[in-house]
Amino acid sequence: MSRRFMRQKGQRERKRIAGERIEVLFTLAERIFPYEPELADRYVEIALAVQRKAKIRMPRKWKHRYCKKCRSLLVPGVTARVRLRDGHVVTRCLICGHTMRHPYIREQKERRKKRTVKKTYF
Repeated sequence: MSRRFMRQKGQRERKRIAGERIEVLFTLAERIFPYEPELADRYVEIALAVQRKAKIRMPRKWKHRYCKKCRSLLVPGVTARVRLRDGHVVTRCLICGHTMRHPYIREQKERRKKRTVKKTYF
């Protein structure tokens, strides 16, 4: 095997391991949050450091679960206020006051698609 192939194989392996570590850290942060919120925030910081070091994208599942400004775990009703406004999910961090807006167009499209499919068959 060539050196290039071996290097790419090693990089893929490192990225896979980094993804698993991020998953574990966020899961631990969610579990420990009711008992020790500071430790949960530390787990989030470590997960973000792993993500940056491995140069991988944050999994979609966890992307909106931490504050982009203060890097704390966002738990709706405890550390975050979540509202729906004009096609956006508006999340406000109750620790630092940072506001994040995420469109929910994909969900609306899926809902519309389900409605049109049902109408055509019935």
